[in-house]
Order: sequence, then structure tokens, then C-alpha cells
Amino acid sequence: MKQPETGNRRDLLEHRLRIAEEDLETAYLLIDANQYRGANNRAYYSIYHTIDAVLSMDGVAFKRHKDTLAYFNKHYIATEIFPRDMGRKIVKAEEIRHASDYDTFYIASKDVTKQQVETAALLLKLAKEYCEK
Repeated sequence: MKQPETGNRRDLLEHRLRIAEEDLETAYLLIDANQYRGANNRAYYSIYHTIDAVLSMDGVAFKRHKDTLAYFNKHYIATEIFPRDMGRKIVKAEEIRHASDYDTFYIASKDVTKQQVETAALLLKLAKEYCEK
């Protein structure tokens, strides 16, 4: 049964941030279990849902991840609302998630996975600070 779509932008923002937090918590659990491919996936989705939350403040939503990330890069990274190096880290997280999920012989390392989870945690922290303003 489909849930009714009610609430305001703030409700949507908070909902999407909760999803990002859950994905990040799952990434930490997967790292602790030495499940790096899964942790890369959850770290990326934490990043994606964090970005989606920020965009909800503008009333902006896209069906494709590519469009969501491009909009965020243009309106939040290029304008330095979020640090420029975060844009590079987001691109890297997307590449690693894709490799982890689809490349048959990709071997996810602990160090690279930790970097992805750190990126997700930092972006979530920065997004919360931005959204509180």
C-alpha cells in the first residue's frame, strides 16, 4: 500500500537525512564485519541521500543519480557552499560504488572503504550544519 505524500520540505529534508544516517550506520557495521563491497555501497547511498536532502530544501528532485549529482555539483560545489574537494570525493565514491557493485573482479580494500565512509560522514555533518542555517 502506498503511503500518502504529505508534509513539507522540512519533513522531507529530515526524512532523507535519517535515511542517510541509517546508510552510514550500516556502512560502519559492514566495515566492522570486513564486508567492504557492501560498505562502499552504503557509504555512497548515504552520500546520495544526503545530497537529496539538501536539494529538497530547494524543492528539487531528479529521477537519475547522475542528474542529482550534477545539480549538486553546479549549485553547491561550484559555488563553494560545500568545499570543492568534496565534489571530487563524491565522484570517487560513485566510481567505487559502481566498481564494488558491478565489476566482477573488483576487490574492495579496507583503506579505500574507510575513505568512502569518512566522506559520507563528513558530507552528512556539513549538510546538517548547512540545513540548520
